[in-house]
Amino acid sequence: DVQLVESGGGLVQAGGSLRLSCAASGFNIDDLAIGWYRQAPGKERDEVSCIHGRSGTTFKADSVQGRFTISSDTAKNTVYLEMASLEPDDTAVYYCTAGTDQSCRFRHGVNYWGRGTQVTVSS
Repeated sequence: DVQLVESGGGLVQAGGSLRLSCAASGFNIDDLAIGWYRQAPGKERDEVSCIHGRSGTTFKADSVQGRFTISSDTAKNTVYLEMASLEPDDTAVYYCTAGTDQSCRFRHGVNYWGRGTQVTVSS
């Protein structure tokens, strides 16, 4: 079975950093686009960042440019989201996702979702 398990969320002060991890099982992370979405209370779920290992494609939303970095470790079959200079607006539940679109924009939809991890940034 395919599973995506997020970890690393928590409470941090504005300006701080967190590293989220997405441990995948049931498939090789290089074969799919692995992304991070987030959903804040009362808002839509938005794509934050994505990586497609085999094609080398990455995506990052404008709102996190220069602050978030996505990477992967194929030996651990895990994708990471390094978040720095966190702002209160980054507060959300962060979901790991997997899909087949090599452009990393999930144009064919999201095939798999993790359960999410809460990130709370205090001002």
